[in-house]
Amino acid sequence: MTQTVNEDSTGRSSSTAVLIATALTLFSMFFGAGNLIFPPIMGASAGTNFAPAMVGFLIGSVALPVISIITIALSGTDMRDLVSRAGSAFGLVFSVLVYLSIGAFYALPRTAAVSFSTAVVPIIGTKSLVASVVFCLVFFGVAFYLCWNPGNIIDSLGKVLTPILLGLLVLLVFLCLASLPASHDAPTGEYASTPLAAGLLEGYMTMDSIAALAFGIIVVTSLGHTGGGIGAKVVRRTSTAAIIAGALLAVVYVGLGLVGHVIPNAQSYTDGATLLADAAQMTMGWPGQIVFGLIVLTACMTTAVGLIAATSEFFHRLVPAIPYRTWMIIFTIISFVLASAGLNSVLAIAVPIITFLYPIAIAVILITITSHPLRLATPALWTFRLGTWVAAAWSALTTLAQVGVATDAINAALAWSPLQALQLGWILPTVVAAAIGACIDAAALRRSA
Repeated sequence: MTQTVNEDSTGRSSSTAVLIATALTLFSMFFGAGNLIFPPIMGASAGTNFAPAMVGFLIGSVALPVISIITIALSGTDMRDLVSRAGSAFGLVFSVLVYLSIGAFYALPRTAAVSFSTAVVPIIGTKSLVASVVFCLVFFGVAFYLCWNPGNIIDSLGKVLTPILLGLLVLLVFLCLASLPASHDAPTGEYASTPLAAGLLEGYMTMDSIAALAFGIIVVTSLGHTGGGIGAKVVRRTSTAAIIAGALLAVVYVGLGLVGHVIPNAQSYTDGATLLADAAQMTMGWPGQIVFGLIVLTACMTTAVGLIAATSEFFHRLVPAIPYRTWMIIFTIISFVLASAGLNSVLAIAVPIITFLYPIAIAVILITITSHPLRLATPALWTFRLGTWVAAAWSALTTLAQVGVATDAINAALAWSPLQALQLGWILPTVVAAAIGACIDAAALRRSA
């Protein structure tokens, strides 16, 4: 009996350790350079309206990504299968665009480019092409090595790199809050009149909800292979890991926001990287520059590892004839070339695509979650289809207007929807369309009964 108890206890302990490591891995995948520099600028701009602005920011940057992970767990599928409820072609095109935009054609090369410009250039004093190529070669070489065996990603990120990142962040935030005086600056811009909405939009623009749809299947698969079992047990454990990761993100975001809130002349800064670099130097002297560089480098590396793994796994599922590691090589080389040469050429293409995809991703997430009880009795296909199609159509029109195609005509046609000026006009028509779809699904259920 004693032996059985010890085995059970050991099993539970191991299971808990895997869950915590998975949560830390998920945190590290989300927390890239953009997540590092958004909160301090928001804290500086919000001034005395810091609290409501931060609440809005946390809704957009934490709550939505956590819900995204839970959505993938509930569906038990990857993003393509989930979105294909709106049509197989729709699901394929949407998924491919998402993985390419968060992968080799934008977010992946950005991790190396931001690391070089923010963490390395201030120390070596040059941004030459040779220096950029050498750094990117080393950066992607390390990321490639960490991704070589996808089963070891949780060990690499959750047990090694993420604790280092969290320790450095805690050090920076603690020293800033302990040594810098509190700020009483007046809020600026939208933070003066609508701080909650302004913070929500800032969090919304982190784009982590799209990344969560991509990362979710990695978490589900990992927990399914490490004692998590199947079905409800994996959903519960995945949801727990997502909530833990979300809580860590929230604490870090609040801390970084407070750094921007307390640093002297906060509103003179135009970007979060410079603000944090100065805060580190004010509180730690010249070693602060090293500490900040390590924070940026670690944050970008963990995100790069997650993106390479998620993108390669998706395309391997899509084209099984090409092995996972071959896809790794392809995407790592593309990312290396783009990061070494600079990102200006791809930004003009990538940003409109991401802007187009984001409303669709959020519609998919929220409709899947809210219609889950209905799906116990019916597939709720029309709820999903109408809501998703309307979100896609509205987002396509908005994106066309932003890139200069029939701008005046489109803006005039879409202006009736609330929050359109904040790029959130798609919400109301999507809700209405999903509600109409739910009525169609409910009527079909009554007829079949």
